Amino acid sequence: MKLGPEDLAKISSGTLEHYDQRAPDFWRGTRDHDVSQNIGELLGHLEGAPPFTILDFGCGPGRDLQRFVELGHRAVGLEGSRQFAAMAREHTGCEVLEQDFLRLALPAAAFDGVFANASLFHVPTQELPRVLGQLRAALKPRGVLFSSNPHGHNEEGWNRGRYGAYLDWDTWRGLVTQAGFAELNHYYRPPGLPRGQQPWLASSWRA
Repeated sequence: MKLGPEDLAKISSGTLEHYDQRAPDFWRGTRDHDVSQNIGELLGHLEGAPPFTILDFGCGPGRDLQRFVELGHRAVGLEGSRQFAAMAREHTGCEVLEQDFLRLALPAAAFDGVFANASLFHVPTQELPRVLGQLRAALKPRGVLFSSNPHGHNEEGWNRGRYGAYLDWDTWRGLVTQAGFAELNHYYRPPGLPRGQQPWLASSWRA
């Protein structure tokens, strides 16, 4: 069933309210998560000489934003949650764009890489072609998109107060390639575990 404008507005407002109400707890629960594999995946595919300009799409309270800065890159955050955006600015000193994922206003060809760690799954599947196209337009030629999403069997809907789309690899690959990206790599996380214990699907793409 196609989602209308009112449905999409409710999805955005409900999901963001969930995060706003739990921002301090979320920060305490995630600030020590090790996503160095994902950061290395993005940086390893970037072409040219560093430092690179990275958009941390759905930067949350700023954990990975800070890491990109520590590695010597220029990092810009994008976050829909007002609480998270404020926390990210305070923790990192970086510019953080406060934007709803479904109402993006990004500069063209501005970023070497987009790091979308645990964020794009909040975009309803019907809106992903548009949002992915906007991210591609924000990348410089041959820039790289990295994404990591919880995968599933193409179900979507509300889950514990947040809206999510849990796509399998074939569906996700089809959507990203249709948006004009070329596949670079994909893998499941955490590493070293049976597939049934790897809830995250990570992938990298060339614009």
